[in-house]
Amino acid sequence: MPAPAHPHYLHLTLANGLRVSLRHAPRLKRCAAVLRVAAGSHDVPLAWPGLAHFLEHLLFLGTERFPTSEGLMAYVQRHGGQVNASTRERTTDFFFELPAATFAGGLERLADMLTHPRLALEDQLREREVLHAEFIAWSQDATAQEQVALLEGLASDHPLRGFHAGNRDSLPVERETFQQALREFHTQFYQSGQMTLSLAGPQSLEALEGLAQRFSEHLISGLPRVQSAPPALMQGQAQRYRHIANDHLHQVITCNAPREALAFLCTWLNASAPGGLLAELKAQQLASALQASVLYHFAGQAVLAIDFTLSGPAESATHVEALLYDWLAFFAHSDWTALREEFALLAVRQQQTQGALALARNDNQGLSELDVAALKAMLDSLHLPPSTLTWQLPPNNPFLRPPVKEERAGLIRGQTSAHRGLRTFAQDRSRGRRDASALTFSQALADDSNEGALYLQWQSAPPHPENALQSLRDNARQAGVEVSFENLGSHWRVKMVGLQEPIPAVLEVLAQRLGDPQEAQAAAPPMIAIRELLKTLPACCTSTTSEPASWDSARWHGLGLGFSTSHEALIKTAAARLPGQPASLNHVAPSLSGQRIWHEVQTDSNEAALLLFCPTPSQSLADEAAWRLLGHLLQAPFYQRLRVELQIGYAVFSSIRQINGQTGLLFGVQSPGLSLSGIADHLNTFLKQLPALIDRSDDLGNLALAEQFCARTLPNDQAAELLWHAHLAGHPSDYLVQLQARIQTCTRETLQHAAQQLNDAAGGWRCIANGPRISTAWQAAG
Repeated sequence: MPAPAHPHYLHLTLANGLRVSLRHAPRLKRCAAVLRVAAGSHDVPLAWPGLAHFLEHLLFLGTERFPTSEGLMAYVQRHGGQVNASTRERTTDFFFELPAATFAGGLERLADMLTHPRLALEDQLREREVLHAEFIAWSQDATAQEQVALLEGLASDHPLRGFHAGNRDSLPVERETFQQALREFHTQFYQSGQMTLSLAGPQSLEALEGLAQRFSEHLISGLPRVQSAPPALMQGQAQRYRHIANDHLHQVITCNAPREALAFLCTWLNASAPGGLLAELKAQQLASALQASVLYHFAGQAVLAIDFTLSGPAESATHVEALLYDWLAFFAHSDWTALREEFALLAVRQQQTQGALALARNDNQGLSELDVAALKAMLDSLHLPPSTLTWQLPPNNPFLRPPVKEERAGLIRGQTSAHRGLRTFAQDRSRGRRDASALTFSQALADDSNEGALYLQWQSAPPHPENALQSLRDNARQAGVEVSFENLGSHWRVKMVGLQEPIPAVLEVLAQRLGDPQEAQAAAPPMIAIRELLKTLPACCTSTTSEPASWDSARWHGLGLGFSTSHEALIKTAAARLPGQPASLNHVAPSLSGQRIWHEVQTDSNEAALLLFCPTPSQSLADEAAWRLLGHLLQAPFYQRLRVELQIGYAVFSSIRQINGQTGLLFGVQSPGLSLSGIADHLNTFLKQLPALIDRSDDLGNLALAEQFCARTLPNDQAAELLWHAHLAGHPSDYLVQLQARIQTCTRETLQHAAQQLNDAAGGWRCIANGPRISTAWQAAG
């Protein structure tokens, strides 16, 4: 197995002023681009709040050269990539990720939409309604409004206190003065001198530079503009304040520390290790969670927010606050040498493991001596009294360093060679369990990379302990392994994806922790309705059992992908300590046979939200290929019709979704204006138009979709997810190859048959919604 490779960097400024950052990482299977415009919501004329965000939306609505159906969003979706944009206070980012073969086409479309937007009045009128719907959702979202209230402690004339969301009133597109301001904002800021392009991919730095050069040639040339400096964050000498709401204490500190210095501080503030602030707060039952983050950073101004989830009454906030500043005083006078080494290891591990898009967005320059001095000066400026309590700095993350090898093979720890041949009952039992284990390893993913994936699934086990294992997840993530849990009704699953090297050690700790008493689950933060429905979807689609949930009755099985032989052995050893009994579990997808099942789920939002999951009629590869191609064909028209043309909601999507080995089409809509019945009517109308859509499509997309399942270009985490569900469905190990072939040979007649099956609910329909069933055609879930 090769050693982890560090990406190679190159920073340069092109002749037209475009700043370019290039990252070459041979391990990547995809390429990514991030285009940052140095202009955001605070750069907009005061008369037109929301203009910057509005323009970001308009740029995706097509150009003369690339209409909407051929624009960046449709192009990226067609080739299985990801694309989005974000408007912040002083920046606007556009970003996408694609396979290398289609990357240049994405850059071409990005340059064209930034440079030649249509800005047609009819487009603006439609898109303003979308922003207005987002504004309504934002104004009703508790988290968003808490953020607004949180910033009320800042100076009243600072733009962070202003309104920037955009709605019908602030975006009068019918007025010529607004149109002039929109065009002027685009002319001033959407030009080469105001942009930075970051590219990451497996290509050489020379190839990436060539792509950046060709991209720059399509831009409008211009000189950098100086963005206006904001007024002071707070009046007078004040530097900090508190805000208490909804069982949360927010401590807000304003300062001028560099971003990397604050990232360093937040890393150790957020640590959950014994002897730290969070551990002490939990021990005293004062708070159950702590999250420190930088809310704002621009022109020497920074806002550091520390959010405590209180466990007791609001009166305990004063004690929490005292502990925070006592810890900060301790930290300010500690020796940071070991922490700086650990922080550097974290940064290196990020560069070794991040995907193309995350790598392109990573502007980590490392913690310099100037950063350290600035952080010490910031902490000194708080004038904190000396610490009076006993604190400990977080220990080293054990997963960031190579594991210590056993002293002698075949010996129990502590034995010498004189004890060879002696065994314990515990060893014999462990060996027996390991031999009977239902943990299998697949060679469907090549084992010549540094990455692997491990899936473990329990049946009839106690609820998964996600909250209690947060420190394990944090340490694993820092070491390059994402650990996630998923509730599947009477089952739950843990997934580990990332670098091979730390996974056996992570599994060892997981096995130890699962048997420990679990702390109470913290209340989940509120989410928009459609996200709440998505979270409950897997459990709704999985058969339940009446068996009591306990480790005595629990059974588990698992699948490892991409591991070397040596790592397989280590994983098997660690898996032998997992609670429950290893077993070969037979996963049979529940058959709906034409039934329409309605699941009512309570959400915090009163906006109508609905998911429609339509499983394939069977688990055959033929059905899966046809439905995947159908989903590929309808994705853009579905979004265009319901989101752009009808504007029935701002959360509108369709995709193929796999749940516990079962493949199906998923449609989702959240609407501020329609009822659940209205959303369902629009979905039914669209589905009935599928035969006509198939007939008028010159290209069904077979080749573009089939290419997305090529193992050479499919990111390991995505390939692993596909192979896990294939394993559950009983497909062969060459599943990806067979699926590609079947997609390529799908005919128009095959698609028409699949569309008819979909409309007939041949595989059944499941509706997950935040309201009661809309008619007797739906059967209420039991």
